[in-house]
Amino acid sequence: MYGTRLRALSIATLVTLTGGFALAAFYAPEDADQGFMQKILYLHVPLAIAALCGFIFAGICAIQHLRTNEFRWDLRSYVAIHVSLIFGAAVLITGSIWARASWGHWWVWDEPTLVSFLIVFLLYATYQPLRFSIEDRDKQSRYASVFAITAGAFVPLNFLAVRLAQSYTHPRVFATANGGLEPHMKVAFYVCLLGMALLYVTLWKYEMAAKNTRMQLKALRRRLGGDIVAPPRRSAQPTMESA
Repeated sequence: MYGTRLRALSIATLVTLTGGFALAAFYAPEDADQGFMQKILYLHVPLAIAALCGFIFAGICAIQHLRTNEFRWDLRSYVAIHVSLIFGAAVLITGSIWARASWGHWWVWDEPTLVSFLIVFLLYATYQPLRFSIEDRDKQSRYASVFAITAGAFVPLNFLAVRLAQSYTHPRVFATANGGLEPHMKVAFYVCLLGMALLYVTLWKYEMAAKNTRMQLKALRRRLGGDIVAPPRRSAQPTMESA
C-alpha cells in the first residue's frame, strides 16, 4: 500500500524541489536589506510549515487510533512525528544560520517565531522517550495518541499567539499588506513549499513502507518457524519496536 508509486513520487519531489530552488536562486530578486542570504527563506520557511503540518497530521491520526483502536493509525501518527522532528531540526539549523547572517547572533531569544518553534520542537522531542518508557503495549499506544492529540492542538494555538505578538521581526510570507513577499518571490516560494510538502509525503511513505515490510517479514518468519517466538505479552498488537 505505502510502497506503490514511490518512484514516481520521488521523481516528482526531486523535480519540484530542484525547480523551486532554481527559481529562488535565479528568478526571485534579492532582498534589498539582506541580499542573497535572504534566499534561505525558501528552504527555512517551507521546512517549518511542513513540520508543523506534519505534527497536526499526527494528531489527526491519533484521534483515529483512539476511535478505532487500529494499529495502523498509531503507526501513521508515530511516523508523522518522526519525520516532522527531522524537519524541525533542519528548521532550527537554518533558522540559526539566517539569524546569524541577519542579526549577528546565532539565536535571538526575544524573537517569538524562533522561540515558539523551539518550544514545539522540544515538546515533541519528549514523544519517543515517553512512548517507549511504557512497557504495556496497549497503554503505550493510547498514551502516545493522547500526547499527539494534545500537542497537535497546541501547534495552531501557538501559531496564532505568535501572529498576534507585538514584537515581530520575522518576515510574514503570506501578508497582503507591507511585509509580504513580492510576486516573483511568491512564485518561487510556493514552488519550494510544494516541493517540501512532497518531500515530507515521500519520506513518510518510505518509512511506512519500510516498517510494514519489516513487520510482514517477521510475521512470515514466525509462520515458517525461523524465529523463536517469545511468549505473548498482554496485547497481541504490534509495537514500534517490531516495526
